[in-house]
Amino acid sequence: MSYADLGVRGGGAITLPTEERETTMPTKRWDKSRLPSRHVTVGPDRAPHRSYYYAMGLTEAEIDQPLVGVATCWNEAAPCNIALSRQAQSVKKGVNETGGTPREFTTITVTDGIAMGHQGMKSSLVSRDLIADSVELTMRGHCYDALVGLAGCDKSLPGMMMAMLRLNVPSVFMYGGSILPGRFKGEDVTVVDVFEAVGQHAAGKMSAEDLHELECAACPSAGACGGQFTANTMAMVSEAIGLALPGSAGSPAPYEERDRFAVESGRAVMHLVEARIRPRDIVTLKALQNAAIVVGATGGSTNAGLHLPAIAHEAGIRFTMDDVVEIMRRTPYIADLKPGGKYVALDVHKIGGIPVIIKALLDAGLLHGDCLTVTGKTLAENHKDVVFPTDQDVVYPVSKALSKTGGVVGLKGNLAPDGAIVKVAGMERDQLRFEGTALCFDSEEAAFAAVQLRAYKPGDVIVIRYEGPKGGPGMREMLSTTAAIYGQSQTKGRDVALITDGRFSGGTRGFCVGHVGPEAAVGGPIALLRNGDKIVIDAGKGSIDVLLSDAELAARRADWTPRKTDYQSGAIWKYAQLVGPAHLGALTHPGAAAETHCYADI
Repeated sequence: MSYADLGVRGGGAITLPTEERETTMPTKRWDKSRLPSRHVTVGPDRAPHRSYYYAMGLTEAEIDQPLVGVATCWNEAAPCNIALSRQAQSVKKGVNETGGTPREFTTITVTDGIAMGHQGMKSSLVSRDLIADSVELTMRGHCYDALVGLAGCDKSLPGMMMAMLRLNVPSVFMYGGSILPGRFKGEDVTVVDVFEAVGQHAAGKMSAEDLHELECAACPSAGACGGQFTANTMAMVSEAIGLALPGSAGSPAPYEERDRFAVESGRAVMHLVEARIRPRDIVTLKALQNAAIVVGATGGSTNAGLHLPAIAHEAGIRFTMDDVVEIMRRTPYIADLKPGGKYVALDVHKIGGIPVIIKALLDAGLLHGDCLTVTGKTLAENHKDVVFPTDQDVVYPVSKALSKTGGVVGLKGNLAPDGAIVKVAGMERDQLRFEGTALCFDSEEAAFAAVQLRAYKPGDVIVIRYEGPKGGPGMREMLSTTAAIYGQSQTKGRDVALITDGRFSGGTRGFCVGHVGPEAAVGGPIALLRNGDKIVIDAGKGSIDVLLSDAELAARRADWTPRKTDYQSGAIWKYAQLVGPAHLGALTHPGAAAETHCYADI
């Protein structure tokens, strides 16, 4: 066995196991007696099935090899996904080189940046589960033996990883890569700056000409949003949790080195087939804890509080939002990344990528280094030769952390008995407590209209409810509203707070509390609030309370009646019937704990 050096920067290279490079197709004979594809390729009774493969140009030798699904979320909806088809071709090359037969297919995505701020955002979280479902069904229907999944936009990353755990066939995840930063007036900018500029323009703080110049400059290439928003958060998760090759998530989408990582991902999945290493061997409770630590250390998206429990659920592991935020609470914050900090994903890549972050946390004893990964080695073994670069201020060693507490904090109290979540990365200590009066809205549209009119005042706690998983339905993100508030504010959002049973984008800044549960649609306390109620939020103590007696809350609950949504048919209606609470991951099926068989063992 030799090693291919993937050239990770930062003073040390990560090496990945590969076979010696071959110039011809391997001639290995595969025993398919324990592979799913035997059901469509082996024996006289499968002659009709094989005829379909001959029709697509496959040889008998290729049909006899393991069939590897190469799933992408390629589409022309947004720059996040536009480069995935190119990268898939390189994955297929790696599979071919290592004795497998790749079968490419695609699934949907809903791109949050375009769905944001209108009814289209109700489709976003729903798409996570549809992506997992559609990959599952394609794999099951065609009896593929392994999976390489490529994803670019927010919900497609957890959706693809969920499918891998659900199927439990040998799998490798690969991120499509981040966008390059835009430049505006000499500064790096992202799409979040454009959302915030909408608020600045509404407040008369930015001209229409500057807004247009910014929108034209903010997104200069293919790739997902460049800050530590949801896509890059979950990309870091993919490496930390062990499902992606080390270093593979860092390089921007336009860079040709992504194609090199794609080839290696295709080769790696074939080594996993041979070694019979499956996703549930990799994604253990300790691996999930590692993922939460990396999210906290980098000021990652609050959406990790939804997605990590959902990924765990597919492996039959109970890992709730409470577990995620408790880990983050005790994790030092070491990466100075947007939206709370200065830098973007490209800056992380320039100093060595995600391996530098993982190495800093390993050296401090904060990660479980003995967790298995898709290289066949442990997390610690993968990173043993990485040297932390000292000539940069993008990522700090744990001994010089930006703060002792992670960038995401959990809250509980009589306003959120099931919990809530707030991103505190970049906030000062004196910003962590807010006391104000409720200003209630029963939809994001109503709240955004009020914000555009500046119909709020310092000291208000803007409440957006009936936007939870069931009540939305779909648990919309609120970036349009939060960004507009931030853009209008003279104090960078310090004088107003916002709470919702919906979600926030990873790009949200300011005192914004999401995932408040139970949600309004099921009669949670957030549904009982009235304008003028006193609310106290203390991120330092982890509390969120309305200053009302239990008797008053009980009286209001007796008067409360459920609301109907406008979604009484179709996919969003179906989702509302199935989805569970946010603190458990907004789950839509019983998960691996209820399995009577696993697909990989059919």
